[in-house]
Amino acid sequence: MFIYSVILSPDVIGTKNLLLEVMKTYSVYLMANRSRTLYTGVTGNLHRRVYQHKHNLIKGFTSKYQLKKLVYYECCYSPQTAIAREKQVKGWLRQKKIALVESVNPEWKDLAENWFD
Repeated sequence: MFIYSVILSPDVIGTKNLLLEVMKTYSVYLMANRSRTLYTGVTGNLHRRVYQHKHNLIKGFTSKYQLKKLVYYECCYSPQTAIAREKQVKGWLRQKKIALVESVNPEWKDLAENWFD
């Protein structure tokens, strides 16, 4: 086990997203609607991006088809890795994407259901 010591600047201490300030992560995610239409995306701020999808702040496919449920996500530590993974998942057949979602979220629950309460 490795233990890391991190020195934080005063403007970072006490912030809500302290962990995100210490280690930047990138996420590959899948959004869905009630009929299980899927959208695959990548972001450097999953919380903000899901908020944007849920409130139709991003015009396009997700707002057109009302994709408001976060049904899957995974984290990467470099943008290159996240983008490569997004491209990989986008290239899959729909059935393989469904299997990915159901491997961790068999009931297709909204994983961000309580994020904005």
